[in-house]
Amino acid sequence: MALGERAYDVRIGTGLIDRAGAEIAPLLSRPRVAIVSDETVAAAHLAALQAGLSAEGIESVALTLPPGEGTKCWRELERVTEWLLAQRIERRDVVVALGGGVIGDLVGFAAAILRRGVRFVQVPTSLLAQVDSSVGGKTGINSPAGKNLVGAFHQPALVLADTGALQTLTDRDFRAGYGEVVKYGLLGDAAFFGWLEDNAAAISAREEAALLYAVRRSVEMKAEIVVRDETEQGDRALLNLGHTFCHALEAATGYSDRLLHGEGVAIGCALAFELSARLGLCPQEEPSRVRAHLTQMKMKADLSDIPGELPGAEALYELMGQDKKVVDGAIRFILARGIGAAFVTAEAPRETVLSVLRDGLAGR
Repeated sequence: MALGERAYDVRIGTGLIDRAGAEIAPLLSRPRVAIVSDETVAAAHLAALQAGLSAEGIESVALTLPPGEGTKCWRELERVTEWLLAQRIERRDVVVALGGGVIGDLVGFAAAILRRGVRFVQVPTSLLAQVDSSVGGKTGINSPAGKNLVGAFHQPALVLADTGALQTLTDRDFRAGYGEVVKYGLLGDAAFFGWLEDNAAAISAREEAALLYAVRRSVEMKAEIVVRDETEQGDRALLNLGHTFCHALEAATGYSDRLLHGEGVAIGCALAFELSARLGLCPQEEPSRVRAHLTQMKMKADLSDIPGELPGAEALYELMGQDKKVVDGAIRFILARGIGAAFVTAEAPRETVLSVLRDGLAGR
């Protein structure tokens, strides 16, 4: 990631957790790190990570948190920060975030505010985290008012994306992460989206070569955009394709297991393309193609795929008004003139958005 003095490497491949000690050692002023993970990820990967560190003479202490989106909250932020202070983590030390997007966001934010900024290393273990949340320096927690409304831009010192860890994911978590992969093709690379369609079977089977390419191309696209716009003043907002709808749906479902973030992104992308078609920006065939691929991957593609009750269209629209992308009171949508041709606009009429939501809810 070419960000001047904040530049860092994003390493992608198999076996990176096992050799984490050799990868992290050059960053350390003393041979000791603090690791924060969640209970599920720790059971699968913490021992391997600590063994890899020990092999290079690096001591480690670890804290495990409950899994799930609910962990991205004030209470757990305080817990992590106070624990790091109790471990006497200094500004020149390194904190390791081992886990998915929740752990990466939370631990990155704790590192940003601890002693006014401590370095941290992302070791993302979910597909969503490897292709999106671990790269780019966005950290934060959720508030009752909305998702990711409290946070900081704090770039990691290193990202180790071990694609071997993706083999341990449940099918649902893997598919949810794939929602972010699809997003990259939809927002800026029609050829990549075509490759995803052609390689759906290999990706679903988690074939190593297919996973490596999907993760690498997604990270390349994110890096290109972040370098142009690190603090989201312009182009970086493109990375939020599907997220305006997604964040409203996550709030409506209480940030619970009813809807995982990547599932919301996939549904949000389908809704964004439907809205684009209704506004005459792209042919109706485009949202149909998006939904067809999501269905091909056995993913959630419509509001009707979300279990349980949802509020009405007007209530969902109000939740969108709490999104970070609201500027001067206007909701900014990422819409598209076609697959691979997304753009940012505040020119989506309220009634058209409501019609898309009403029709989606009517299909439930």
